[in-house]
Amino acid sequence: MEALFSMTTGVLAACGLFLALRGRTFPVVVGLTLLSYAVNLFLFSMGGLTTAGAVVIEEHGGDYADPLPQALVLTAIVIGFAMTAFSVILAMRARGDLGSDHVNGNRLDEPREESS
Repeated sequence: MEALFSMTTGVLAACGLFLALRGRTFPVVVGLTLLSYAVNLFLFSMGGLTTAGAVVIEEHGGDYADPLPQALVLTAIVIGFAMTAFSVILAMRARGDLGSDHVNGNRLDEPREESS
């Protein structure tokens, strides 16, 4: 199960990085979102994957779920949602002001200026 979890985290991170390096704003926003999902899975895996573990520590010890990674992931979800909302609004504003959704602001209908 750990191998599948690690491969899923790696695929999400690779796809997120690929999309974040694209030239349009929408794939960049989706790539940042996928990267935040990959980081959430990574943080969650740092606590160890336990099944049938107690939520609260019992008197005799035993198997229990570590609450710290869960709290970190919950915080990261909230921060990731806020970052995604900000990125979408920023992309919409740039599209409206520049008339293009390219990350560098170039329009397709305008010829490029040649440098001498």
